[in-house]
Formats: sequence, structure tokens, C-alpha cells
Amino acid sequence: SKQVVMPGMHNCHLHSGLLRGTAEGLALWEWLENYIDPAHRALTPEIAQAASFMAYTEGLRGGTTSVLDMWRFMEGSAAAADAVGIRATLAPYTADLYDYFETLETNRRLLESHLTAADGRVRSWVGLEHIFYCSPEMFRGAASLADEFGTGIHTHSSESIWEVQECLRQFGRRPIEEMFNRGILGSDTVIAHGVWLDDREVQLLVQTGTSVTHCPCSNMKTSAGPARVGYYREQGLTVALGTDGEKENNNLDMLEEMKFASLLWKVSTLDPTVGEPWDILDMATREGAKALGLDEVTGTLEEGKDADIVMVDLRSLHFVPLLHGEYFNAPAHLVFTASARDVSNVWVKGQHLVEDGEVISVDVADVAVRAQSAAEELFERRSALHGNTPSPATDLGKNVPQI
Repeated sequence: SKQVVMPGMHNCHLHSGLLRGTAEGLALWEWLENYIDPAHRALTPEIAQAASFMAYTEGLRGGTTSVLDMWRFMEGSAAAADAVGIRATLAPYTADLYDYFETLETNRRLLESHLTAADGRVRSWVGLEHIFYCSPEMFRGAASLADEFGTGIHTHSSESIWEVQECLRQFGRRPIEEMFNRGILGSDTVIAHGVWLDDREVQLLVQTGTSVTHCPCSNMKTSAGPARVGYYREQGLTVALGTDGEKENNNLDMLEEMKFASLLWKVSTLDPTVGEPWDILDMATREGAKALGLDEVTGTLEEGKDADIVMVDLRSLHFVPLLHGEYFNAPAHLVFTASARDVSNVWVKGQHLVEDGEVISVDVADVAVRAQSAAEELFERRSALHGNTPSPATDLGKNVPQI
């Protein structure tokens, strides 16, 4: 049939959103301050739900069967995941140093109402924004909340050089050391990015069982840098893959993410022998399931696990030649050639959700119309609340610290 059957992919760091293509060419923290945070202030539950419908539908179409989504007003995200049919682990943006994010109290309400939902496909975790958005007390409160509900924690860390240097200046510790001090590391914690980890931080993550999500497309686009993925894995750290949000990627294509994970690994080490297809496929499937605590039910195709299955059609011209035996090249085709458009069929927990390249669980045209309308409303609200978007800086290299 020239179709590959593989386990569903786990997107272990996603932000639902509606900012695709609107904030380009900016340094990371300028981008957050001038574009992302104002959009948070303008967000409504209805807009947020439309964004989740779009993100989950787009991801499912491309072979993603499970997402770890950090977003807002996530009761709507739970409803979207239920309708689309995807697995979703929901971790709200929470912060206490700014007043336009979720709080630990709203996170608690989500846990009370949606600790698990949709026949176990939807779960809620505790979420924390960047370390500079949350006080030490909030981190400790988040750890207590996760312990109380027996659930996981998701946050960002060590994404940029500036973040590391600012942590050292403010706290006298590197980011992961400070997070260890605040009590949130552990086997149920997933750290997004982890680009600038030193050897001691890697060992802290390994010793506590904390996982990291590598987001190569986002890290390249924001010039955050290349994570030492090979070293992390050699040390025993669980490394999953994620797209990050549509605003910094600009799509949610996990097949494309695999390609860039491999290429960034190769070019950052000047070693063409690393980042080979089987390693990358492992990160997108088995390692992703392990990071999410789902490895007993998904992540591999074996008897007794749920049927989270993806079929990729290799009949197109760009997959020629397709060879077997000594020259078996299907894994290379999956990592270096395939994209979301090549996915033909997807099942989640045995439910057939994508058939012959079309999502059949929801009306995709309606999802797109609702997302477009929601985006227009979001930008109208943003302009009314905060004025026009500032022009991108022309000297992005100015005052960028060196490492």
C-alpha cells in the first residue's frame, strides 16, 4: 500500500492561539512584552476556545494524537479536545506578578471540573508562566496544588541567554537550580525549551525525573539557540518534542518538527551522524508519551495499549524511491520528507478521526471560520485596549548578552 503505520505523535509544548504571522522579526522578550502580553489582556473565553478548536484540529490532521497545551480559559479547551477527539493535557498560563493571566485559584477550578474528562482523553495539570512572571510563593503553591490533585506541572525554562543571566542576577542561581529550590521539579513536571542548561542543571533534571520538551522551530525562529539534545539524552534525560505555538512556529506540524530537530542537532554539533531518524521518531512518540505519563497506554504500537495510530501515505513523487531490505528508507522519509499533508488516517483510542486526509470528527470549514472571526475580534479588542502595535526594533542585536 506504500503507507507507513506509526504511533501517534505527542506535541509536548503547545500554545493555542490566533497570532500566526502577526509578530515577526522580534527578539524573544520584546516579542513577549509588545505582542503576546497585550493579546492576553484582550482575550475572552470565546476567543480562547476558538483558538483551541483550530490548534487541535490542525494538529490532529498532521498526525498529532496528544498535546500538552498551555493556554487560557481552558474549560473551553477541554470542550474543544472532546469534540475534536484528540488527547489533551491542559496546563493554564498562571502568574501572580501580572494581573492578566490565570491564577492558582482558576487553575484549581479547572482541576476540580476537568481533572479528567472525555473518557480519560482530557486531563488537567498545573501551569506556570515564565519564572519572571511568578513569585517564589506561587511556584511553591503550584507544587502543593499539583500534589493535592495528584497531577503534573508544566512551565518554561532556560529558553534564552538573557533569562539565565537575569536569574543569576536576581536569585543567585540558574533557572533550573531556582526551580529546584522552589520545589517544582519531579517526574510529573515537563519543562519547555531547556535550551541553555549547564551540566549541573541537566543532572538535577535527571535526578528528579523531570522531562524537557525540545522546540527546535520556535528556538530557531526566536534565535533562542540550540539545545544540547544529544548530551541531554546521553545523560538519561527524557526529551520530547513540541511545536510551541502557531505564533512562533508558524504551524503545528510535528512531522516538520522532527526534521528540524534533526537538522538543528546536526548543525549545532557540526556532526552529520547525530539526530538520526530512529532517535527523532522516538522523541516524537515514545519519549513524548513518557514525558506526559502516558507511556503505559500510548507512545508505541503494542498489544494492550490504546490504538493511537497514524498512517502516512508515501505514494507521492517526493517519496520516490521507497526501498526495503538493506536500503530501507521509510524512517528517513518520515523525518526528512513527510509533512502534515502526507498524513492519510489517524485514530485516537481506536476512534477513526482522520480519513483519507480529512478530519471527520469536526467540520473543518466551520473551525476555520470561527477562528478567523475570533482573531479579528481579538485584534480589535487589542487595539482598543492598548493602541496600535509598536514597530519591530531595527537593531535586534543591541545589548544581546554573549555566552
